[in-house]
Amino acid sequence: MEIKSPNLNICRSARLAIALGSFTVLSGCLSSSDSQQADPVVVENPVAYVERALLFDENTGALVEDNLADPSAFRPGARLLLKASATADAETRDIASRAFAGPEFLDDNGQLRYDVKDLHVSHDGARLLFAMRAPEIEDADDEDQPTWNIWEYDVSADTLRRIIGSDVTARAGQDVAPAYLPDGRIVFSSTRQRISKAVLLDEGKPQYSGLDEEGDSPAFVLHVMDDDGENIEQITFNQSHDLDPMVADDGTIVFSRWDNAGQTRNNGVNLYRVNPDGTGLSYLYGRHSHDSVPEANGIQYLQPRKSDSGNLLVQLRPFESDDYASVLAEVDVEQFVEANLRIDGTEGTGQQPLVPGVGLDGQLSLKGSYASVSPLLDGTNRYLVSWTPCRLREVATDRIVNCTDDRLESEAYLPAEPVYGLWLLDINSETQRPVVPPVEGVQFDEAVLMKERPLEGFIPESQFAGPEGALKDAGYGVLHIRSVYDIDGVDTTPAGIDVMADPLQTPPEDRPARFLRLEKPVAIPDENVRDFDNSAFGRSRAQLMREILGYVPIEPDGSVKVAVPANVAFAISVLDEQGQRIGARHQNWLTVRPGETLECAGCHNPNTPTPHGRPDAGPDPVWGGAATTGIPFPNTDPGLFADMGETMAEVFARINDIRRPTPDVIYADEWSGDAVDPKPDSFSYAYGELQTPQPISGVCASDWAPNCRIVINYEQHIHPLWSLNREVLDPNTMAVVDDYTCTSCHTDTDAADAQQVPAGQLDLGDGPSPDEPLHFNAYRELLFPDSEQELVNGALIDVLVDSGEVLRDEEGNPILDANGNEQPILVTVPVQASMSVNGARASNFFDVFAEGGTHRDFLTPSELRLIAEWLDVGGQYFNNPFDAPED
Repeated sequence: MEIKSPNLNICRSARLAIALGSFTVLSGCLSSSDSQQADPVVVENPVAYVERALLFDENTGALVEDNLADPSAFRPGARLLLKASATADAETRDIASRAFAGPEFLDDNGQLRYDVKDLHVSHDGARLLFAMRAPEIEDADDEDQPTWNIWEYDVSADTLRRIIGSDVTARAGQDVAPAYLPDGRIVFSSTRQRISKAVLLDEGKPQYSGLDEEGDSPAFVLHVMDDDGENIEQITFNQSHDLDPMVADDGTIVFSRWDNAGQTRNNGVNLYRVNPDGTGLSYLYGRHSHDSVPEANGIQYLQPRKSDSGNLLVQLRPFESDDYASVLAEVDVEQFVEANLRIDGTEGTGQQPLVPGVGLDGQLSLKGSYASVSPLLDGTNRYLVSWTPCRLREVATDRIVNCTDDRLESEAYLPAEPVYGLWLLDINSETQRPVVPPVEGVQFDEAVLMKERPLEGFIPESQFAGPEGALKDAGYGVLHIRSVYDIDGVDTTPAGIDVMADPLQTPPEDRPARFLRLEKPVAIPDENVRDFDNSAFGRSRAQLMREILGYVPIEPDGSVKVAVPANVAFAISVLDEQGQRIGARHQNWLTVRPGETLECAGCHNPNTPTPHGRPDAGPDPVWGGAATTGIPFPNTDPGLFADMGETMAEVFARINDIRRPTPDVIYADEWSGDAVDPKPDSFSYAYGELQTPQPISGVCASDWAPNCRIVINYEQHIHPLWSLNREVLDPNTMAVVDDYTCTSCHTDTDAADAQQVPAGQLDLGDGPSPDEPLHFNAYRELLFPDSEQELVNGALIDVLVDSGEVLRDEEGNPILDANGNEQPILVTVPVQASMSVNGARASNFFDVFAEGGTHRDFLTPSELRLIAEWLDVGGQYFNNPFDAPED
């Protein structure tokens, strides 16, 4: 019995009729003579797969949906089975339930309720890796429940072992999605976050697994370990999940990364690649392609697999699904960066479904739906797939019937639950035949053929010498940007980067980009580690909490070469002369491993799909660097001689060493040659100049190291600025001649403690907000819209004005008062917030302190810099969860 694909004309057979019960079949049987001949690949190789009981909501009876945004989710009722061959009548045996022998693993009905997933076959076809979780422990807290662990089954020896032998080590994290590396080690996804926890300890925080950026579950990131569970090392540092690692033929690891920084519009799961030692991390495919499946919302790029064509095979589906369906698609990642965009920026078609027009995201199709796919990789374009026919439930009789066009259009039928069986899909002949017939209430899934396959290429661990080697030992990697003026392959300078780089033609004050800020996300703990109120994030939680790793000057040509703390996620901001961010936020996390150099041509406009973030994709760099060797850039210090093609940052680093970040924003002229006269003035915005608490520790103030952080909390670092004494004294009499203290005017009481309208309708006084008692009122006055107030009979009340509308009854007639007059609708007068969490430049707060402003010189440059950087990273109320009060 076969099914014709893609038309999926289902043949009538006794086996299918029995398996589907009341399901009736479609007409259009194909000849099955050729397909039933013995096939050595199918007959000789075992098939491992998962049998999973479908779960139904006890209250609604609806099928319980899965959520791939929670890889630790437990769906009890699965079994791992091994079939002697990929034929329907082959012998099948349970190979994993033995791990849980004993009455303590049985539920009240005597059933073994464990879960298993993520099957992966060794290169010799003799071993099977998978993730498995023991049954629930009755009445135990969540933190005391079993964890997901990596297991291995040896077919020839019929032995089962947990890779990590130690119970203590095994319970230290949730481990899923294993795959064999060519050298015998195992790459997997885990919440262990081993290096990230060590970094937390260096920062003075307790060790914990940070939550994903939605705050729902600990983030899964990639780790590697020996095949005996020893030498576990974290290799990726995303703030949300890194999943489904696959070893490509060249030895790199392709995986699915949840890009969720800032929770922006294009967030989703995209394809990335990385070397086994964590170096070479780069975006691969999918960032602007989440609408590439018609009539489906928010599809994600999941479960990358090899295919006979050389393309990647992926499952496209939303995070959440109650029918578990995917679109199986081939993606040409060698030539494309998006579904409709080649790596050179030209349009094309980069992905094709294996079977067009199948059901997805609740949309029924006569072609049924697919849940998983695994290629045979024997050159025949055949796949083991989990597939369900399209089924409907007749409302009047509760009878399950097959789909037809008429029934799909009729209100007399509702979707029925799927029946996923295992099938052998042959793309060349457009047929599929059963391997495991479907059964009501059961899902057969994740079938893999236990077949030998070629070993992938081996990538040795990176070695670093010279300056990079020294930085590796110090805990740094390197970031090199050729020019921040290169935006998507366009020189955005008025006269060209070469003119911008010439200090005689373009003095520093005329250069828009002056400094680079390095920003680090804060790992958010779960409530068992630190339970704090959501108000700790402040006006918006989109940026969560952020720390600053430091600052570095941008060279005249827009280039940067800076040592960056290794093994932490970071983002960059380009700043102007005042230390304020110019342009949009950088909403993708970068990482460098110790000693590694991350190169990029320039910057990117996030509102365009232009390829960016992938070394072999996107426009060529517009800045070629030095045109000759041994000669300095025009009108620069002759001691800073260049080699051909070098950026100014590379020249400076070669001669003076690679710049390291500093906590202070410092400019000193280091490039001007003799032709530049006078030389530009130096300046700095230093925390040491603050008279209020500094956002850095005393140790870091004297010795900035990779583990140093700038942490700005509103109450501790921003609010004290408003009450800082700014009286101006007569030098002779010491009498107060003026008072620029913010709260001398911006409070609701005067010097005699009488009520007053705060200057500019802005109250910066102490005390909690009536709208949010966990916030100072001044914070909300600065960042939230408010209503204009006036003083009436000694009390502050909201100003009310006539809206131009009158009160009306249900029929639209004016409602008259006792005197027969229409009653106007009064409304408050809005007062816009002077600060914005979108950044300093989006805030009109700074206008009054600028040249010609009414408050010029009331705040010092260092104070304005502190406020600006706090707003640029998100204007959070707290930027350290352990500084926030416990809930």
